[in-house]
Amino acid sequence: MAHPYHHALSSVKKWGGTPQDFIDLHNFMDQSKAGCADFRHRVLLHHSLGIFLMEQVFGPVITISTGRIVPVRAIGEQHVSEDLGRIPAFSD
Repeated sequence: MAHPYHHALSSVKKWGGTPQDFIDLHNFMDQSKAGCADFRHRVLLHHSLGIFLMEQVFGPVITISTGRIVPVRAIGEQHVSEDLGRIPAFSD
């Protein structure tokens, strides 16, 4: 996906809520675009360690606007899977 907002829309389809419920998490995963605006930015966080770092920053779960509790790790896995088709290990 090209933009964190599109990932947020995908999260809404999966868990409900609004894009605003998810945008900060997807912006976190794509923050490396500030230094490298092509696909290579994914080397920084688009792997299993990056997902666990996202969980450390945002906590194990978020509560979205509907009151539903969503695991942060699941959101990170969704993001990486949508971009890469799988979740690589850090060593990959």
